[in-house]
Amino acid sequence: ASTVGEESVSASVLLLAHRRVDLVSVDNIGPPIDITVEHWERMQYNAGTDSNADDDTIRALTNEILSTIREVATLNPLFREHVTFSPTRIDANDPYRLADFAASLTTGSPEELQAVLEERDAEMRLHKALVLLTKEREVSKLQQEISRKVEEKMSETQRKYMLMEQLKSIKKELGMEQDDKEALVTKYRKKLAEYNEIPEEVMEIIESELEKMSTLEKNSAEFNVTRSYLDWLTNVPWGVTTKENFDIKDARKCLDRDHYGLDEVKDTILEFIAVGKLKGTVQGKILCLSGPPGCGKTSIAKSVADALGRKFYRFSVGGLSDVSEIKGHRRTYIGAMPGKLIQCLKSTGTTNPLVLIDKI
Repeated sequence: ASTVGEESVSASVLLLAHRRVDLVSVDNIGPPIDITVEHWERMQYNAGTDSNADDDTIRALTNEILSTIREVATLNPLFREHVTFSPTRIDANDPYRLADFAASLTTGSPEELQAVLEERDAEMRLHKALVLLTKEREVSKLQQEISRKVEEKMSETQRKYMLMEQLKSIKKELGMEQDDKEALVTKYRKKLAEYNEIPEEVMEIIESELEKMSTLEKNSAEFNVTRSYLDWLTNVPWGVTTKENFDIKDARKCLDRDHYGLDEVKDTILEFIAVGKLKGTVQGKILCLSGPPGCGKTSIAKSVADALGRKFYRFSVGGLSDVSEIKGHRRTYIGAMPGKLIQCLKSTGTTNPLVLIDKI
């Protein structure tokens, strides 16, 4: 390649070999280089001039080379293309030209191809060319085996994918299956339909999140965050309450059944229930139970829940150092969880459980 002005001009040179030569000496490095060479005599093989054994060997090598060329041509399409475009170069009666042609078809190393070019003996040249062809045949077999395994794997994967897509399409047509996002939205709306008293501001947030989820990619991180948030929103038992029991006698029986003594504590709890009976609810009231370990604080709280007919939920704050365990994490954190009270509502399935905050 050369540069004329600012344009690059390139040219291709096709060299046609005339005959082999031996390098005798390099007279001048040049350019141009000046060397002295010695031409080889034209090599021609005349059958019958050598011994019968040599003729038989060369004939056997020739037949084997031709057979190997045909075999490799069936295995390797590129090899077959070279043979198709060079039919005149295959001369079974000239072992020299046949060996040269056979070596030119292979992908041997420069040293191996040079060894074929330098060989003067017809039998040895055929033998070296046959070695290269044999290597090419083994490489072609290995290549074909690899290609077959890859095609089998790809065909199996594609077949499985096509069948799965057809199955999904059939189920969707029959109304048996929906897209993942559509199925999630349907599941959430079905869950919300079970609740009669969902606050208006909560419903607005849920609708906003459902609309956002329908526009997000299923594999995106934001999709998983929104899905987790909707899971919690739809699992809160909106408007679901347990019927409260303000019967003083039943409460007394419950407390006496579970605990012996503790009369002052029981009287305080019964007073608490009596006030709730007068007001019609004990909503928002807090009782503080204090005492040494093992005196029955946790179990008496469970008895109060049984006496009132409420679900019971306990969580301990003993040794708790992260306030997020109680208040809840940010939605964007990996593995984020809501606060303990929201977990309480989901666990108990009611909005008026009795909650025990233990080990304050």
